Amino acid sequence: MHINIIGRYLQFLRKKNHYTQEDLAKQLLISRQAISKWETGITIPDLEILLKISKLYNITINDILEPKIQPQKITDFEQISTISQKELKEILEQFDTNSLVIAFMGASPELNSLCEKLFPDIDFEVTRSNIGRIKIETVEDMQNQIIAMINLQAIDKNFSI
Repeated sequence: MHINIIGRYLQFLRKKNHYTQEDLAKQLLISRQAISKWETGITIPDLEILLKISKLYNITINDILEPKIQPQKITDFEQISTISQKELKEILEQFDTNSLVIAFMGASPELNSLCEKLFPDIDFEVTRSNIGRIKIETVEDMQNQIIAMINLQAIDKNFSI
């Protein structure tokens, strides 16, 4: 569960259902600022609010916390090189340094070079060394989170208000 993906997904659901932040706040009896905090990945809704959101959108709480995002742009991590570098950097900046380094541990040398070019201030070698050995499942999970964020952004562009 990545808080930024949950936030972006909540934003996507709101837009898809034609709510403004203000409309949704009134519907849920909360502040617009609370919704803004969710959508920017600062916090996530508490259980009571998650239940209200799930009923409002006719989905499960699990659908919100672990969204199944259909591929729109890419299906495989190696395909991230097909995205414009500007867009890719914007998406990758939503992840912390360790998460990025972990995701790229399982990537091709070409993709690692691209990431190092996009983030010249990160010392990938030192960070990899500090992280040490890691399970392949952890690498795959981080890659899948990045793929989900890319695909969610592609879906979200269709529902911009």
